[in-house]
Amino acid sequence: MKYFAIIVFSISTILANAQNGSDHGLEIANNADLADNGFESSEVKLKMILRNKQGQESTRLLETKTLELVEDGDKSLIVFNSPRDVKGTATLTFTHKQGSDDQWLYLPAVNRVKRISSDNKSGPFMGSEFAYEDLSSQEIEKYSYRFVKNEQYEGHNCAVVAQDPVDPKSGYTKRLVWYNLDEDYRLEKIEFYDRKDVLLKTLTYSDYQLYLGKHWRAGTFQMVNHQTDKQTTLIFEDYAFKTGLNAEDFSQNSLKRAGR
Repeated sequence: MKYFAIIVFSISTILANAQNGSDHGLEIANNADLADNGFESSEVKLKMILRNKQGQESTRLLETKTLELVEDGDKSLIVFNSPRDVKGTATLTFTHKQGSDDQWLYLPAVNRVKRISSDNKSGPFMGSEFAYEDLSSQEIEKYSYRFVKNEQYEGHNCAVVAQDPVDPKSGYTKRLVWYNLDEDYRLEKIEFYDRKDVLLKTLTYSDYQLYLGKHWRAGTFQMVNHQTDKQTTLIFEDYAFKTGLNAEDFSQNSLKRAGR
C-alpha cells in the first residue's frame, strides 16, 4: 500500500500543479486585460512594410479605428490608403468573446463587400504575415491558459503564458505570450505554433509609449515567419484615444464609405 499511496500522491501533485499553472496563467491574462480597460475608442495611422525571402520590400499606408466594448469583443476597421492597387480596400472585424469572429473585406475595384469565412481566418491578411484571426482583439474567453515560467526578456521581468485557442478553426495550436511584469502586463512577444504544433511565427513589440497615463501602445510590430523567411513590419504613429466613435462607424455601410 505504501507504493500505491506514493503513486496517488504523485498524481495529485501533478494535477494540483497543472491547476495552479492554469489559474496563474488566467490571472496574468486578466491583469493584462484590466490594465488596458477604458480607452473607449482609438484611431491610428500606420505603415506596413512587406519583406520577402530575398529581402525585397514593398510599403503600404493604412489607418485603423477601434471601438472598445465591454459586453463583447472590440470592433475594428482597417483602411488601405496606398499604393494604388490596394487603395480603398478595407477590413471590418467584430471580435466575439464566444464563437467565431465576424469579418468583412471591402474590394473597391468591384464595389463589393465580401464576408471572410471562419474557415479562412488563418489565411494571410492582404499578403502580409498577419492572419485574419490576428486582427481580432485580445479577449480572455478565446483561450485556455497555462503559466509556463518567469523569464528576463529585453531587460524586463516577464511571465510566459501558453494560450490554447478555444476555436477549433484557429490556425494555431497554441501561442506563447510574454507579458511584461514591470510595465502593466504589456505584451512583449508572441510565438505562434501551427496546427502541427511547430513554431510558425514570432511577433515582437517595441518602441512603446504610454498614452493617457495608462494605455501602453507599441510603435513597432515585427512579425517574422520562420517557415517562409518572410517578414511584415507595422509602424504606428499619431495615436488618438477617446475619439467619439460609436457602433455606426463600424457597419458594412461604413466599411464601403471608408474605402471610397
